[in-house]
Amino acid sequence: MVFPELLVILAEWVLYRLLANSCYRAARKLRGYGFQLKNFLNLSKAQSPHNTSHLLNNNHQQQQNQDSSNPLFPSIAKYQEPLDENRACSVSPDEVLVCDIDGVLLRQLSSRHFHAFFPYFMLIAFEGGSIIRAIFLLLSCSFLWALPQETKLKVLSFITFSGLKVKDMESVSRSVLPKFFLDNLSLQVYDVWARTTYSKVVFTSLPQVMVERFLREHLSADDVIGTKMQEIEVMGRKVYTGLASGSGFVVKHRAAKDYFFDDNNKKPSLGIGSSSSLQDHSFISICKEAYLCNEEEVMNKNNTLPRERYPKPLIFHDGRLAFLPTPLATLTMFMWLPIGFFLAVFRISIGVLLPYHVANILAAMSGVRITFKTHNLYNGRPGKGKTGVLYVCNHRTLLDPVFLTTSLGKPLTAVTYSLSKFSELIAPLKTVSLKRDRKRDGEAMQRLLSKGDIVVCPEGTTCREPYLLRFSPLFAELTEDIVPVAVDAKVSMFYGTTASGLKCLDPIFFLMNPRPAYSVEVLKKLPKEMTCAGGKSSFEVANFIQGELAKVLGFECTNLTRKDKYLVLAGNEGIVT
Repeated sequence: MVFPELLVILAEWVLYRLLANSCYRAARKLRGYGFQLKNFLNLSKAQSPHNTSHLLNNNHQQQQNQDSSNPLFPSIAKYQEPLDENRACSVSPDEVLVCDIDGVLLRQLSSRHFHAFFPYFMLIAFEGGSIIRAIFLLLSCSFLWALPQETKLKVLSFITFSGLKVKDMESVSRSVLPKFFLDNLSLQVYDVWARTTYSKVVFTSLPQVMVERFLREHLSADDVIGTKMQEIEVMGRKVYTGLASGSGFVVKHRAAKDYFFDDNNKKPSLGIGSSSSLQDHSFISICKEAYLCNEEEVMNKNNTLPRERYPKPLIFHDGRLAFLPTPLATLTMFMWLPIGFFLAVFRISIGVLLPYHVANILAAMSGVRITFKTHNLYNGRPGKGKTGVLYVCNHRTLLDPVFLTTSLGKPLTAVTYSLSKFSELIAPLKTVSLKRDRKRDGEAMQRLLSKGDIVVCPEGTTCREPYLLRFSPLFAELTEDIVPVAVDAKVSMFYGTTASGLKCLDPIFFLMNPRPAYSVEVLKKLPKEMTCAGGKSSFEVANFIQGELAKVLGFECTNLTRKDKYLVLAGNEGIVT
């Protein structure tokens, strides 16, 4: 059975990859006519002569509106919302939009190409499973191309889900996958999705647990029909078997017919499919109105949904991988890992053992890009009766105080809410942990200020995206010598922050990036009239500094807190004991 299937796959590859575009389009045209004739014959059997005449008229009208590259369905770019004044006020429950997520909602190639949905399986394997599971998944690429479509999904699903805890999958679907889905949303399809008042139903052959949370919580989908994965009980904890439950992997057109009972009155009003997927052609053929997404238009760089149009702002997300793990990108990452680890050890060592100016030079030579700009320089210890300078930073990674200290070239004391023993050990500056007790923390910071300059991050936790969390106002009550500091960090391979992983590895992961970048800008000292000594409340001071840092960085201010972040990403309040 394998040999004939292999011949079919090789023939398909020749058809789509090697023949000229004209031959490819001619083949698609013949294939489209075949589908049209089949649909006409099937429907005419169930119709009276009067309805058959009506069907012929509809087919003739559809042919007049078809796209030149596909004789059956027009391009999604030609969709026009029906002009009906009553539509926005009253929508029939029978009016439904149906589509797939991969190759349609997502700006990627159709699932006919396994590398289109491979990155999402890899994200689950790496972030929810282990590095061993991710390696096995990458090795499967060597033979996946030679397997039929359904077998590819079975292999990927088994390697990804076999033995994976349900709670780990829920964590990935909540905090990791939405970021990559939003980054790859198709602008064309999302415009149609957002404008229509129809109910939205998504049919997909992918495991339902991969896409359901995103589709329901971010895109407000009414229903999601996908492949369900089996679960087993192991010592009281649910674990996936890696096998599909029920009738196996979802075949979209069959699932759609079952869902709508194959009733003419229950047909979905609008269907959107991928131009290169035969299954999508059959899937959307049951719709009253259908459109296709052409691969050339889908992959156009101008078809990416801009951040300001996201259905929900992307403020929090988790996971270590900062790139979409395609097979080639994942292979590159695994080849870089041993080099990156030793490079991180070297970068940490020079920061701990060498003077600031020497460490900065060697760090730059190793690929760390540091941009420093200052409007104020304060040197020396505070005089008798005076306090030190309080540097107030936004929080991007645990290394914010380190890069500020090395950039200023003078020792600072960093006050933090939670820091691992390993991070304290490798820090090239003094660190003091606060107790989350307002009175005790205030007294501790006051003592530290009497001895020298300190740096504090009043957000209380890191944020990866261009947003600033609410600033805790405690720092504003301590001194009038307040200097805001705007910091930003850029990575290309690994994120140096985590909500659910091991925080002690955060500095290592950040420094494992080939060329990590840090920008530090020290702003002017806060004028006295804008401090508590000038009559402002601590909340006004905190909000003013948050706004000033947002202007410099081009970020957006929020009222979200550390507690909000950890409830979203980890399901807890982020308290480390």
